[in-house]
Amino acid sequence: QVQLVESGGGLVQAGGSLRLSCAVSGSIFSVNVMGWYRQAPGQQRELVADMTSGGMINYGDSVKGRFTVSRDNAKNTVSVQMNSLKPEDTGVYYCYAKSRSSPLRPLVDYWGQGTQVTVSS
Repeated sequence: QVQLVESGGGLVQAGGSLRLSCAVSGSIFSVNVMGWYRQAPGQQRELVADMTSGGMINYGDSVKGRFTVSRDNAKNTVSVQMNSLKPEDTGVYYCYAKSRSSPLRPLVDYWGQGTQVTVSS
């Protein structure tokens, strides 16, 4: 069983910063992708940032230049440093991992329970 535990959400003023972290644990052979998505009320979930085990990074267009994702493969953790936060960054942020327990098993998507990020004007 795979678990994703998120931390770092909270309330911050516009222009401020937050750092979100996520740790993946359980039956893991490899974690090929780790990252963060977010969802505002009434909107679809969108990519914030993710990173492959090989170091390839993908950012959502709305956060490029402001957010930085990092990953510790040894600890199976991923973090995103969020700077210059805007009210439109407000939403529930979900940790994401694509993993498998064995090379004989397919890759599976896993999601954290979500952590609230609120940016006030």
